Amino acid sequence: MKIRRVTANNRKKAFEVSLSRGVYPMPYARLSPPPSSADPLSHVYVDDELGREGFTWVLASAAEGSVHVDSVLDYNEDPEYMREVLLYNLTVRAQQCLEASALSKREIMRRARTSPSQFYRLLDATNTTKSLDRLVVLLWAMDCAVEVDVHPPLRSECRSTGDDKRSA
Repeated sequence: MKIRRVTANNRKKAFEVSLSRGVYPMPYARLSPPPSSADPLSHVYVDDELGREGFTWVLASAAEGSVHVDSVLDYNEDPEYMREVLLYNLTVRAQQCLEASALSKREIMRRARTSPSQFYRLLDATNTTKSLDRLVVLLWAMDCAVEVDVHPPLRSECRSTGDDKRSA
């Protein structure tokens, strides 16, 4: 994903990264080296050497750092990016299950009720258009246990616990 623009917001102590999905903050504190009052930001730019998929900043001391757009999306827990990470991780696990499986590829395809071309698309880690449900079916067809575990948000300070009183 290409970065459209990046600006520094010294009041918020964060870079504001503009993507097609919206504007995402990236706090100075999460960067190395971070701009500070002792070593202020000289300039920031979308880096062409990173294919416009990252930005670079230069401090007054001439120290510089770069960040890829994936780090920005990961920090902000962008739902679409997090889905792609989950999809990638499941694909890698499916590849590992395939290597460890005593079943033939033909048998796995038969069990998953899928074509050979779809089978190989599901095992392609670069394919982000596949569905999670077909990948889960493939894992089950290889006799791999699949469990879904949902955790409460990590950044949440105080969310409703379900004990809130509702008036009828």
